[in-house]
Amino acid sequence: MNSMRSLVRQAAKPLAYNTFAKRTISSSRAALSDAIFVHRDTPNNNPKLLFEFNAENQKRITEILKKYPEQYKKAAIMPLLDLGQRQLGFTSISVMNEVARLLEVPPMRVYEVATFYTMYNRQPVGKYFLQLCTTTPCQLGGCGSTKILQTLKSNLGIEVGETTKDGQFTLVEVECAGACVNAPVMAINDDYYEDLTPETTEKLLENLKANKPITPGPQTGRHTCEYAPGKYTTLNAEPYGPGFGVRADL
Repeated sequence: MNSMRSLVRQAAKPLAYNTFAKRTISSSRAALSDAIFVHRDTPNNNPKLLFEFNAENQKRITEILKKYPEQYKKAAIMPLLDLGQRQLGFTSISVMNEVARLLEVPPMRVYEVATFYTMYNRQPVGKYFLQLCTTTPCQLGGCGSTKILQTLKSNLGIEVGETTKDGQFTLVEVECAGACVNAPVMAINDDYYEDLTPETTEKLLENLKANKPITPGPQTGRHTCEYAPGKYTTLNAEPYGPGFGVRADL
């Protein structure tokens, strides 16, 4: 009996081995970030290039710090990084170090903030920073963000994550801009441009190239997020009154 069990076990071993050896683990492709989260010295971004806030921003910093108790002034890291980025054009390692010095915190505390929030550009960007939302609502809304992306790449001659040779435009994709009802949406610097079509996108770009003013908001003529010009409701008939569908004996 024991010998029979041994024979069965030995016969089963190759089968089990082959079965498990052939099993593979499948997973989706890892998503890659547009930027790495570590610093690499470059000619235009290294600690030797010292940064100092100009007189106007120093006054702003004084006002910002008044909002926080002395022992909690590290809470001003974000607004000071924003000031530095607006002055220099991007958040360099020297901007971070200067913010750390002013707030008397370890530089790592500032690095942690700058690498967490995508609003801080740690590499130089163009004069016009184009952030196109390509999340699902913008892909489905209107003509779809895919067509807008194709228009941008075709007009500017660059790919996502690149800057035009003249340094005027930088193009990136972003996740949900929070303006789904006005999809597709693109942010240009601080302002949103909504309800985009390939035609209105081309017009925006050409006006920027010609240094002409552009108007933020919906590009279709509607006001903010109203349903459509001249239409102020999605209802097609009078709404049901109180008690609709309720039993009469209740």
